[in-house]
Amino acid sequence: MEIKAPVFPESIADGEVASWHVAEGQWVSRDEILVDIETDKVVLEVVAPAPGRITKIVKTTGETVLSEALLAEFEAGEGEAISVPSDSTEMAADAGDSSMSGSEVNRPMPVASPAARKLAEESGVDLRGIQGSGKSGLVTKEDILSAVAKAQDIGVPPGDPANQTQSQAAMVETGERIERRVPMTRLRASIAKRLVDAQQTAAMLTTFNEVDMSAIMSLRAQYKEAFEKAHSGTRLGFMSFFVRACTEALKRFPAVNASIDGNDIVYHGYQDVGVAVSSPRGLVVPVIRDADSLTLAEVEEQIKIFGEKAQNAQLSIEDMTGGTFTISNGGVFGSMLSTPILNPPQTAILGMHKIQDRPMAIDGQVVVRPMMYLALSYDHRLIDGQEAVRFLVTVKDFLEEPARILLDI
Repeated sequence: MEIKAPVFPESIADGEVASWHVAEGQWVSRDEILVDIETDKVVLEVVAPAPGRITKIVKTTGETVLSEALLAEFEAGEGEAISVPSDSTEMAADAGDSSMSGSEVNRPMPVASPAARKLAEESGVDLRGIQGSGKSGLVTKEDILSAVAKAQDIGVPPGDPANQTQSQAAMVETGERIERRVPMTRLRASIAKRLVDAQQTAAMLTTFNEVDMSAIMSLRAQYKEAFEKAHSGTRLGFMSFFVRACTEALKRFPAVNASIDGNDIVYHGYQDVGVAVSSPRGLVVPVIRDADSLTLAEVEEQIKIFGEKAQNAQLSIEDMTGGTFTISNGGVFGSMLSTPILNPPQTAILGMHKIQDRPMAIDGQVVVRPMMYLALSYDHRLIDGQEAVRFLVTVKDFLEEPARILLDI
């Protein structure tokens, strides 16, 4: 049987073999993950079509593959695992490493979560040297982060015990500082290219305002427990209020919800809001479809699902395709103020920031209020300054007086 790469969508030209989870000759069960294919947007998993073993790996780690390209040859059946060394084992053996015993070299690969496997691949961590802290010894992302932090403390590449002595000796004898060069992932390269393109092709400006979060925080505190109980454990956060406020504002300012296609302006009759979330591989922007028709609970549930998928590298192409407007929340990391970059072909993006108590002058009195800076970056080719400012003020008004959304005023 032939193991082939998945059929890529039209928006994806090719992919790259990120990592093989099995070696030639290793017996696997049906639907067991064989290899990860990394594209510009997502990591696609290729699974075993039946119980059997890989007889020949055609495309090795790092090779570029096209849609439906042959990855490996597969033999269906059942049997005991054949001891065939993986690439890392062969490299260690060829190097003549005397610091590792035979049992360490042939140590079985532990079970790891998809997020942990991907992070280990990017960080150069050998999973065989990691003791999993999860259920049944599962290696988690936290285990990989701990291994990287420990390796950085001693100044050697993580998961590379064969070179630890040599690296430390070089530091002592020459005084040189250690540097580690790793190839940029396809996702990170794609993000870099899109961000540079956005700055070079759009007339991007940013306007700022600030919002008093007192009303939303009071509403959330009052109904938090009842909301969670009524909606099967879904927690009430701040993001759903921002999504709802933005969708209502987008209806009033169609240009902010539009996109530029060549010499044409495309006005969208729907609000598909992209929400930027962090993942071990970088920032990704899954899209909440028809956000204007969703309740706060449905928005929160969508964001929760996207967050879990992002951490486990399970976001699909469909999850991140499209979008008419984007919200980025740098406040969760402590950002006070920033200028978000457009997500082409969209023409606007809203940046949220940290909520911080500040003295405010209200009715001639100085009072302390929880304030947040908002930043709206927009494409001046389509959106005029006054329109961008009015849009941001509308979002501010909806957030400071949530009743406006219900009353449609």
